[in-house]
Amino acid sequence: MRTTQLSLAFLATITLADAAAYRPGLYKRAAAPANLTHGYVYQGCYVDVGRTISGAVTSSDQMTNEACTEYCYGQGFPYAGTEYYRECWCGNALATGGILANEADCTTPCVGNTTQPCGGPFRLSLYKTPLIVGPSVNPGVGDWSSIGCYAEGTTGRTLTYNAGSVPAGEMTVAKCTSACHDLNFILAGVEYSGECWCGNDMLNGGAPAVDGCNMLCHGNQSEYCGGPNRLNVYDFQHKFKPLPTSTSTSTPPPTASTSSSQVDSTPSSNAGAATTSTSSPTQTNAVSSSSHSGTDTVTAASVTTSQVDTSTSGPIDSSTLTNSLSSVATSTSTSTTASATPTVLSQPATVGAWKWYGCQTEATGARALNAKTYASTTNMTLENCAAFCAGNTFFGVEWSQECWCGNSFAAGSVPAPASQCSMICTGNKLQYCGEGNRLSVYTIGDAAQPSSASTTTTAGPVATDLPTGWKDQGCWVDNMNGRILPFQLPDDQSMTLASCANACSAAGYQVAGAEWHTQCFCGDAIYNGGILATDPTTCNTPCEGKKTEMCGGGNRMTIMSETTPKTYLPPAPVKTGLNGSWEYQGCAVDAIGGQRTFTWQIIFPQMTAGQCLDRCAAFGYMAAGLEYGNECYCGDPSNLVTAGSKFVAETDCNMVCLGNRTTICGGGGRLSTYFWTGKPLYSWNWGTDAQTAGSYELLIGGKCIPLMTMESITGKVSFLEKWGTGPPNSTGAYELDVSLAPNLNLAWREMHVKTDIFCSAGITLPDKAGRQLNLGGWSGDSTYGLRLYWPDGKAGVNGTNDWQEDVTQLHLQDGRWYPSAMIMANGSIFVIGGEEGSNGRAVPTVEVLPYTGHAPITMDWLARTDPNNLYPFVAVLPSQDIFVAYWNEARILDHKTFDTKTVLPNIPGTVTNPMGGRTYPLEGTAVLLPQKAPYNDPLGILICGGSTEGAATAIDNCVSIEPEAAEPKWVLERMPSRRVMSCIAPLPDGTYLINNGAKQGVAGFGLAQDANLNALIYDPEKEIGQRITVAANTTIARFYHSESITLLDGRVLVSGSDPEDGVNPQEYRVEVYNPPYLTGGKTRPTFTLDEAHRDWSYGQTIDFNIGHAPIYGTTMKVSLLGAVTSTHGNSMGARTIFPEVTCGPTKCSVTAPPGPGIAPPGWYQFFVLDGGIPAVGVYVRIGGDPAGLGDWPKNVPGFKVPGV
Repeated sequence: MRTTQLSLAFLATITLADAAAYRPGLYKRAAAPANLTHGYVYQGCYVDVGRTISGAVTSSDQMTNEACTEYCYGQGFPYAGTEYYRECWCGNALATGGILANEADCTTPCVGNTTQPCGGPFRLSLYKTPLIVGPSVNPGVGDWSSIGCYAEGTTGRTLTYNAGSVPAGEMTVAKCTSACHDLNFILAGVEYSGECWCGNDMLNGGAPAVDGCNMLCHGNQSEYCGGPNRLNVYDFQHKFKPLPTSTSTSTPPPTASTSSSQVDSTPSSNAGAATTSTSSPTQTNAVSSSSHSGTDTVTAASVTTSQVDTSTSGPIDSSTLTNSLSSVATSTSTSTTASATPTVLSQPATVGAWKWYGCQTEATGARALNAKTYASTTNMTLENCAAFCAGNTFFGVEWSQECWCGNSFAAGSVPAPASQCSMICTGNKLQYCGEGNRLSVYTIGDAAQPSSASTTTTAGPVATDLPTGWKDQGCWVDNMNGRILPFQLPDDQSMTLASCANACSAAGYQVAGAEWHTQCFCGDAIYNGGILATDPTTCNTPCEGKKTEMCGGGNRMTIMSETTPKTYLPPAPVKTGLNGSWEYQGCAVDAIGGQRTFTWQIIFPQMTAGQCLDRCAAFGYMAAGLEYGNECYCGDPSNLVTAGSKFVAETDCNMVCLGNRTTICGGGGRLSTYFWTGKPLYSWNWGTDAQTAGSYELLIGGKCIPLMTMESITGKVSFLEKWGTGPPNSTGAYELDVSLAPNLNLAWREMHVKTDIFCSAGITLPDKAGRQLNLGGWSGDSTYGLRLYWPDGKAGVNGTNDWQEDVTQLHLQDGRWYPSAMIMANGSIFVIGGEEGSNGRAVPTVEVLPYTGHAPITMDWLARTDPNNLYPFVAVLPSQDIFVAYWNEARILDHKTFDTKTVLPNIPGTVTNPMGGRTYPLEGTAVLLPQKAPYNDPLGILICGGSTEGAATAIDNCVSIEPEAAEPKWVLERMPSRRVMSCIAPLPDGTYLINNGAKQGVAGFGLAQDANLNALIYDPEKEIGQRITVAANTTIARFYHSESITLLDGRVLVSGSDPEDGVNPQEYRVEVYNPPYLTGGKTRPTFTLDEAHRDWSYGQTIDFNIGHAPIYGTTMKVSLLGAVTSTHGNSMGARTIFPEVTCGPTKCSVTAPPGPGIAPPGWYQFFVLDGGIPAVGVYVRIGGDPAGLGDWPKNVPGFKVPGV
């Protein structure tokens, strides 16, 4: 018997002319190409079990093996296989039974190159590449086999022994099973990426789960290690024998609707549905299936999915099902009246002028009718096939949707019992259209079928030598709605009932089914509405290995198991029990014009609807589509309109979810579509004009292409440039006096550095001069460089000081390229990470300046995560401990020893790649969220954008965390667009400007594309998911080496871009962004703060004068913004504080932050705000200079120091 049907889309394009033109025996073809592009290597000729690989599919009149592998590589699949002239199939893994066949079986030539074989009938010319890998459930290690995903117990652990010998960070399935084996347990379970549990039985109510095992193992990112309260469980040598869970129902079978108009085999149709209830909420409704009615099997099958409630996925009582069907069939037939339109399922005696001929088998090695053919997945009817075959003597319909025409039957086609033509036509639910290898045949002439069709083979003797306790469960109807057992073993030419049952038992299955002489299927229950055949003699095909036994028949299985098997209804879309507010919308068309309806694709090897929907919701997407059984797509409801998709018949979505075969997960080019209908996961605000979106304007032309900018306490801005890509006469450093812009000659002052500061770090020191420090660099001596600048001059007046540098006298202990730096709570300088030089070895150390006599301290976590941890994000926490974010990890360090105190949860990435990174080169941007007096709330960290390895997909979300909260966790918020190499600037009103970067790629020269010209405003005062306002656009692309810093006047200085991509220019132009508080035409407040009051102690109260009483509100606010160095998305020193302030009519008092955990020693921009409108600010120093940096470097020639 044929194990699978050809793709119907392909059958519609394949005519018998193809087969005639390329008869296997007429041409001698070369062997399949051994090696193709993208690493694809020929694996051999493989059996297609329907389908062996099914991740993606295409068809082409120019099909070759090269074209197929190119297509599959583009779709992200490691397996590619050509089949039957023009078909190309892709997948992540081979289905059970997809095994190596005889090479001579792959004989059909590729239509695009007839010298190559493109598989054959049910044979694949198979290729595989090692370049594509993805996470999956480990099927087993050695004698251990996966038995699925299990939920933790309700009253305790499912597996009670914790194997603590495996470190969480090194957890793999192999290590866990080994640990449990050493402890003499037969069950091992991995949970939450890093836990290993052992036992000998499932305890405390632990039970199989349909989803939730979706966390990757810490020690092997290619496999799953359970999830929250979920275990991937493994069984040693199949020793685990779960207890039967079958019970009986306490209520009578339901009575189905008697209206014939309700008959409809669409899986999702519940019109007139009957429902079943049980007496206890904990009682399973899996019951005995031994009782069945005498209802005609085929008639009953026709109403299975419409008359029984399919909204749940639980097992059902097959006797209840059969009795319900019997009731429906009987009542339907009795209500039929004389009418031109049939109202019951039947095989009409005539179709127009055509007469019923009979049920006919396919021919031997050929088509029974071979003149022409077509197929329709939605509209095959007897009438349509008859019209198509006009001019021929016979037409036959097969597999519900195929139409074949001819004038005679090919050799080997013989009559079959009418009961074997029992599949329903896709276009008319009241007609039969053949079955697998069976045609419902009609003739235009007077030919009559030989009478031998009515003879059948009687059932054989009862099988012996079955597994202990197993017995014959009878003859069951297969393929009414798909296979009733999901796993097929390789065909066995010596198969017996016992050999099939023993093979399934050995493989860990509880049910075995023998079909069509040589086929053996396995499972743990009867799926797809399988029922006992009313006529057991229809299991009439002798077993090849024992002719006295019957191994099923045409669409019949001889079922064997220890206990009466559970039965499940035909699969249907999941409509209830979903997390959150998801609602099923229908079956939608995908890939119109070759473009996906929803952008983001995730492949789940054992996908369930809940697994897909949970992933989409977790990353802020409010539409989800399930396709091909294991493909999950995430997007937005509006994507359907943009893509031109539309909803089609539910029958088009006909593929079961690989993780729950009772549910539907789309079809070929069809999406089971869900929308989030609850509270929106995101709601962006849109600026519509300059007053609400702000504005960009050109400030001045530049002298260099900066990679770093920092405003000094004089209000002037330092620009530092790398060597080699700018003008050959560049000095590497310039100072911009904003007050003199746009006068190019007056506003810029030339300065000098001695070594290459490419990819260095920078901070403003807390000494009384507010010196700027630059450290690290490109290569050699420059990586050790320490460069100091003492700002002087004032607005409109040039200073005379320059950068001071002498690497022979003052240098780092470890040379560093891409390090980070910050001022610690004790006032010392904290330096972390980097590499030895351009793409050199990691420098996974921390050192402190000034030199303490202690060598740099090695951090193993920096060594492990190189090179994706460069320019780590660092900040002082209220406890004075140190927060560090690097790649996709974060932790808290002790501020005295630098030991790790807390490992925080991993940082989420993208919906398609949770391993996306946030630090260079997967460059995002980070800041601290505002701290407000009285400072009782935990400090928040905000990180936006980034990218992923491999595909370099820029990240479209921001994440935030409160590291010192009782249970810190990352909260994700979607951005309106993807962004890598982004910048962020804290604004005086407590909001943040996010700008610059690209929508695709990673940081580096020529590694990104598609500039993101749009600015965003992030307002942490608003509710999560509603904090982003889409603001103004610029016309200048700013990629690698771009910067954004907030000036004392409240504008944001935007500079830089050195993409080296041959597309976008090196950027000298300097812009300013005017936030909405400056574009609304409102009067700005004014204030005066005496020079003598600009050096604050912790907790000190400072008075300042305001020019007028509040205009826009009843109170004034004050904000403090830490002095920032902007480079590579890292705003070193950024901090936003709203201290306590009280005001009279013209005078206010502000209270300085209470200590260095809130405000580390240093310089801060001081702003006064009236109704959110800031006055022009001034710099103040808070906390003094506790580390004595004003005297550093002490007594070093060439360095001038301000003193303490």
